[in-house]
Amino acid sequence: MFAKDIGIDLGTANLLIHVKGKGIVLNEPSVVAIDKNTNRVLAVGEEARNMVGRTPGNIVAIRPLKDGVIADFDVTEAMLKHFINKLNVKGFLSKPRILICCPTNITSVEQKAIREAAEKSGGKKVFLEEEPKVAAIGAGMDIFQPSGNMVVDIGGGTTDVAVLSMGDIVTSSSIKMAGDQFDADILNYVKKEYKLLIGERTAENIKVNIATVFPDSRHEELEIRGRDMVSGLPRTITITSSEVEGALRESISVIVQAAKNVLEKTPPELSADIIDRGVILTGGGALLHGIDQLLAEELKVPVFVAENPMDCVAIGTGVMLENIDKIPHRRIG
Repeated sequence: MFAKDIGIDLGTANLLIHVKGKGIVLNEPSVVAIDKNTNRVLAVGEEARNMVGRTPGNIVAIRPLKDGVIADFDVTEAMLKHFINKLNVKGFLSKPRILICCPTNITSVEQKAIREAAEKSGGKKVFLEEEPKVAAIGAGMDIFQPSGNMVVDIGGGTTDVAVLSMGDIVTSSSIKMAGDQFDADILNYVKKEYKLLIGERTAENIKVNIATVFPDSRHEELEIRGRDMVSGLPRTITITSSEVEGALRESISVIVQAAKNVLEKTPPELSADIIDRGVILTGGGALLHGIDQLLAEELKVPVFVAENPMDCVAIGTGVMLENIDKIPHRRIG
């Protein structure tokens, strides 16, 4: 029995695994629950995510990836090991080849950490590929032609903006401003305006259900519960879409500026192609209401949300796995 090649989208918020010939077989939150007293892993993925903010003192729910890179090496390794064993992709005597996606501007030390974690969790050969490139392939863009394609990949920890041509990145930018920061903005807004403490889960709930980033494009409200900072007792408030738009405005403007900077550095011939083809949005942040309208207005080019924005990177790894022997990779080490 031979080992199967696997592609991993090692996301700050979610980890997706694509097995060659099977498609996406795993999509779980990048969270690990650990017993501090014994250092034993108690739960991984969805089960661990349900424990965030709800555990006794000796149990901690850790997100081992921060801003798209490994913040806690041992926990990342434990998480990868858990998921790879769960999939049963190892052969009788062989190990799988692993293709992992990483943000564009991570350092060689961070690349080495990702590669080591993958090797220790059971990979034979580990290939690293840049996230926006893989996301563009997963979104169905033909990046191997001599024409300009622009992708904005808004993940959990990082936003990657890139212009691609001839199968490679021409200009790019990676900023530590993405879904996690949006949650923090909402959390801080509620704390400041209503003197109410809410958890990460509640902030994410607000973002998913009523948030918008384009002024006056959504008018919804949501009842949320938290702890009153003055009385210390539970309290319920109602928050509206326009309040969330205000809370997110500053962070979103950073992403808009990053996209503008990349366009400014793009050769004129490729810029002309982008006006024709438009910009593709991928990653979980692409689902944020009004982000396509806002970017289209600011960049003066058409902006489209990819078909399955959350899965683009994982789908792209699948395409690259099919052609793993033909594509030149940045193999580190």
